[in-house]
Amino acid sequence: MQPRNMSMSGVVDLAAVKAAQEAKAKAEQARAESARQGGGGAVSPADLVIDVDEAGFERDVLQRSAEVPVVIDFWAEWCQPCKQLSPVLERLAGEYNGRFVLAKIDVDANQMLMQQFGIQGIPAVFAVVAGQALPLFQGAAPEQQIRETIDQLVQVAEQRFGLTGLTVDPDAEAGGAQAAPQAPAGPHDAALEAAVQALDAGDLGGAVQAYRNVLSDDPGNMEAKLGLAQAELLQRVRDLDPQQTRKEAAEKPGDVQAQIAAADLDLVGGHVEDAFGRLVETVRRTAGEDRDAARLRLLELFEVVGAEDPRVTAARRALARALF
Repeated sequence: MQPRNMSMSGVVDLAAVKAAQEAKAKAEQARAESARQGGGGAVSPADLVIDVDEAGFERDVLQRSAEVPVVIDFWAEWCQPCKQLSPVLERLAGEYNGRFVLAKIDVDANQMLMQQFGIQGIPAVFAVVAGQALPLFQGAAPEQQIRETIDQLVQVAEQRFGLTGLTVDPDAEAGGAQAAPQAPAGPHDAALEAAVQALDAGDLGGAVQAYRNVLSDDPGNMEAKLGLAQAELLQRVRDLDPQQTRKEAAEKPGDVQAQIAAADLDLVGGHVEDAFGRLVETVRRTAGEDRDAARLRLLELFEVVGAEDPRVTAARRALARALF
């Protein structure tokens, strides 16, 4: 089977918006808790490659992914390409020195996990970052491709989720690594969970209202701000005809609302630079209320992607040039 590269450079994972701020908080909490317990939280090199089963998946993968990206290698003893790929991944886990952890899952012994990830063939490699699963590639990929994919992964994990990896100490005792501690329940966790459940159920109006309820009580709640921006974006594009919307935008470059609608579609489709560039250009060639409408929508889309994303940083500079 030929490897299928899954580049993350142009993707906006809307489902991960909520997880970004939460993961940063958990990572900070994990480091603080580790410092309180002594030892600085260092792990042994042996802890960078672990065998995972269904019973330990939540602890060893989901909880661990709150402080370091976890790369999952789905393999089987009878799989010859797996025997080519696994040693490369294990070697890279040591070479990257704590920037990611490699979790090896034997699909014969863990069929439920195989089904949950939708594995159709092995070897298959996924990553979990802040509880969010990302497909990386399938098949025995060339080492250079693997390195490029992992480089993207650790960059996204650091920039969007604040995950800087683990400290590795050759003298640390193997098996001493502990999963990140669970964050204590916050005063708005129930309302935020209700909003997420509404999103999952397709009840965008309910999600919008739930996030607004949180913000009415806690205007600075970042999770609610990001969630509201996401829900409102999805609500705006739900009834759009993509083909007609793009046709109108192409035929009416001076129609600000047409450009705004097309930018929303661009972002939901993962075309981040296109969405930002379209609105920056609209700001550049308009004035008055039209300019304000395009500028405000662009700022809303910045909220969806996340302030620390380098594409947002670049677009903010372009917006400043367009305005001044």
